[in-house]
Amino acid sequence: MKNKNILPFNWRSELDNLDAYSIDDDVILLEKPVITSTFQYPFKIDVTAIIISIKGSTEGNINLKPYVTSGACFISILPGHIMQYKSISEDFEGLIIAMSKKFTDSLMPNAQERLPLSLSVTDNPVIPLDEEGLAGMVNYFDMIKKLILVEDHPYRMEVARYLTLAFFYGAGYHFHKFSDKRKKTHNEALIEKFLLLVEKHHKNERGLEFYSDKMCITSKHLARVLRDSGNKSPNDMINDRVALEAKALLKSTNMTIQQISDDLNFPNQSFFGKYFKRVTGLSPKEYKAKG
Repeated sequence: MKNKNILPFNWRSELDNLDAYSIDDDVILLEKPVITSTFQYPFKIDVTAIIISIKGSTEGNINLKPYVTSGACFISILPGHIMQYKSISEDFEGLIIAMSKKFTDSLMPNAQERLPLSLSVTDNPVIPLDEEGLAGMVNYFDMIKKLILVEDHPYRMEVARYLTLAFFYGAGYHFHKFSDKRKKTHNEALIEKFLLLVEKHHKNERGLEFYSDKMCITSKHLARVLRDSGNKSPNDMINDRVALEAKALLKSTNMTIQQISDDLNFPNQSFFGKYFKRVTGLSPKEYKAKG
């Protein structure tokens, strides 16, 4: 039986010693983000996080997709996404906005409204900003900060919602502008579709035939497209995504190895342990204990 009281990654505790502005745990602002060693391992977040990079560079992965930032840009991470930092430059300056799922869902109650933005963020988590775009992002941060400081404001949460909704529509413009500059080839579109399917079904489906059938192509054709694009084999990519999920659960929840095995739909803990070690080189217990 799965644990009904799973504790997610305690990102809030990481902020206790930092200067943060917040409305409960629904909207949290950080002006001087500090990346601790905790974030060097894959971790799964349960909030929407916007990182506004003003200067400097960062490098990491979001759901196995590598990213590198330099200068002005913003990074978007959605609830359920798995993030891992690799490096951050000493001259990095940025702002972080974290919003609870309850808060962001209240902005667009209709799931169909949220879907286009969600797909855009998943496809392009890092968007470069020009001088005007950066100024707009920083202006939103400053307005929310001023609002948070007025603790007796009778409509503080309502104003925060409207400001954030305007921010999301503004961000949508940048996603659209960035996407228009990158016209995908047929093969790039196939790879993107494959990765989206793996993201959706990796907990239950690890066979290549399932994915090629969903895409209405042969498994040989899919493997050839990935190989010609310099990617790993489709089987390796599926295994990497399953292992990433396991790593995040091992490091950022209180789930036992048995519970993680159940969550990922392995027949038993022994099978999961052998699978994890084959893909990562470590047993689940060794990885969990790794400092």
